[in-house]
Amino acid sequence: MDEERGGEGPVVSENGGTERTPEQVRADIEQTREQLGETVEALAAKTDVKAQARQAAQEARNTVNEKVAEVRHSVADTAQGVSSSAQQAAPRSVADAGGQLSRLVRENRPAVIAAGALVLGILIGRRRSR
Repeated sequence: MDEERGGEGPVVSENGGTERTPEQVRADIEQTREQLGETVEALAAKTDVKAQARQAAQEARNTVNEKVAEVRHSVADTAQGVSSSAQQAAPRSVADAGGQLSRLVRENRPAVIAAGALVLGILIGRRRSR
C-alpha cells in the first residue's frame, strides 16, 4: 500500500530478479500505458475506412500529378526537337516541296500504291452506290 501513497516503500523484486523501487515500477507502468495508447491509436487508424480512402485518393492524386509533370516535360523536350527538325525539313520553295514529295514516293512506293488503291476503291464504291 505504500506504492499508492507515493512514499518510499519496500523494494519490489521480480521473480527473484533485480530489485526495483516503487518509482521504477511506476515509470514502467507509465511507459506501458503510453505504448498501449499508441497501439490503440494505430488500431483505430486501421479501422477508419474514410481516412484510409482519403489517404489512398491523395496518394493517387500525387502519382497522377507526378506523371502529368513527367509527360509535360517529355512533350516539351520533344516539341523542341521537332520544331528544330521541322525547320530543317521544311521546303524553301515549291520546287523543293515537289522534290521532297517525289523522294518520299520513291522511298515508300508500296505504301503509296496501297493508299492509292484504297482511295480508288472508295471512289468507285461511292459512285456505284448512287
